[in-house]
Amino acid sequence: MDVRTAIIQLQKFLQQRIVGQEALIEKIIIALLADGHLLVEGAPGLAKTRAIKELARGIEGEFHRIQFTPDLLPADLTGTDIFRPQTGTFEFQKGPIFHNLVLADEINRAPAKVQSALLEAMAERQITVGGSSYPLPPLFMVMATQNPIEQEGTYPLPEAQLDRFLMHILVDYPDAKAESEILKLSRAESHHQAKLKQPDEELTTEALFAARDQVLDIYMADEVEQYIVQLVIATRQPEKFDAQLARWIDFGGSPRATISLDRCARAYAWLKESEFVTPEHVQAIAHEVLRHRILLSYEAEAEGVTSDQIIERLLSVVSVA
Repeated sequence: MDVRTAIIQLQKFLQQRIVGQEALIEKIIIALLADGHLLVEGAPGLAKTRAIKELARGIEGEFHRIQFTPDLLPADLTGTDIFRPQTGTFEFQKGPIFHNLVLADEINRAPAKVQSALLEAMAERQITVGGSSYPLPPLFMVMATQNPIEQEGTYPLPEAQLDRFLMHILVDYPDAKAESEILKLSRAESHHQAKLKQPDEELTTEALFAARDQVLDIYMADEVEQYIVQLVIATRQPEKFDAQLARWIDFGGSPRATISLDRCARAYAWLKESEFVTPEHVQAIAHEVLRHRILLSYEAEAEGVTSDQIIERLLSVVSVA
């Protein structure tokens, strides 16, 4: 079985286990291929936690869920040095961050120190405790969730730290047809004789890394590359492109935005079995890559303009070379 078939099989398995959230599944697969981390936002009960759990069942690797709470400490995440009286020495005890797939559930409920520890691990792929650094596994992916409907007792992520996430995905309610399918799936799982459907074959880390290499090798024309660059430049210098954008944007995307657009567009094109990246592939993932990297002005907030509306405007005013 070639690596693309293995990835497609994983995607189909997730679609069978998570009903009505095809867009979320697709973006999770893209993040996996682009070697990035996800911030998923949505109301309770929309399969955010379930998605990463099911992904872990389909991949060869270790999974750990961390429920973020206001009393959590950085050491609860990273691990700490433990004194061994038998030897009279300190020994490092690894924390849950050392798993391959980490679900940071309700990340906005943890204080800033814990959030910073997680975001540093995401960016540096290592953690430092007591003056010693410890590398994280080669396959390391964080999916953080946050609940937008409760603000009491939460610690919103600073805009600069949000930049560490490859994509910011908004999860909406399923339609009536999908809701009926969810009911059927729930009843089947609740039956005491029912067994969870297993994936036909786990995706090995070797296959995943091979797929990532193929994604990086997919052809991208100079014109498409320049289109990506111009999209990000337009968020930093909107006055050169459109007066309306200039009123709405305070700060634009960093070079991480350019890199993320490139990686995600390549992954999306590869997933669609295209031999090269097109502007349409870039546009398909632009909202998820840019929505958390654009800081809105007071005028935009006062007018009720959303990041997604700004990105739509951006896509309409920046032309393909």
